[in-house]
Amino acid sequence: MVSFEHILFAVDETGIALVTINRPEKRNALSRAVVRELGAAFDRVAEDPAIRAAIVTGAGDVAFVAGADIGELAGLSGAEMRQYALEGQRVLRRLETAGKPSVAAVNGFALGGGLELAMAATVRVASENARLGQPEVKLGLIPGFGGTQRLPRLVGRGRALWMLASGEPIDAAEAWRIGLVNAVTPQAELLGAARAWLGKVLQNGPLAVRLAMEAVDAGLNGGLNEGLQLEAALFGLSAATEDCREGTRAFLEKRAPAFTGK
Repeated sequence: MVSFEHILFAVDETGIALVTINRPEKRNALSRAVVRELGAAFDRVAEDPAIRAAIVTGAGDVAFVAGADIGELAGLSGAEMRQYALEGQRVLRRLETAGKPSVAAVNGFALGGGLELAMAATVRVASENARLGQPEVKLGLIPGFGGTQRLPRLVGRGRALWMLASGEPIDAAEAWRIGLVNAVTPQAELLGAARAWLGKVLQNGPLAVRLAMEAVDAGLNGGLNEGLQLEAALFGLSAATEDCREGTRAFLEKRAPAFTGK
């Protein structure tokens, strides 16, 4: 079992893993060590059959992740920064393609790499005091962990460029209005809201959920025609599962289904 220094990792009785970046004194900033530990945590989420879903959050009530560890990055060369970006992209993509639903519980500032991390989750729930943004241009940089790619996919080209080019953050209400976050809650109710959504998801067929996520991901990365072809193939695959037979039988028998993930 991997031990962690900068994050907390716990799995509850329902199979939900809670991954907490635990550097509140640094506003949970993403150092290279944190990124490596997140990579190990997301590998475990993807590979452990006992884990059915994940919540990612930050320690404390000030920041989810307030950005990169600038003091550390300031000493890196351009080539080292590129390698760091590639590693960060790989880690976030691991969460995004783990095949299991995830929620970013955004408790406060989600800036730079913090917003990029949140956008890699399946959905985002923000506390009322959250502020989200990509301020890299204020440092003479651009986002490196996928911000220029995921942000326009979530909110559209114009809104994404409004945020990316200005570097100014937006509050939780505006993030909800433009579709960057899926819900806004009081800080005290944030993890409860994340667990409540996952509780609904986990009542459904796990293979069907995974295939739906895969179809959306592939369709966004390709064209409409290719996405439709994949959807048809995955629809046929899901129809051949034991879960589909159980789900349709349960519907006709007016009872709750007992899915097995087969």
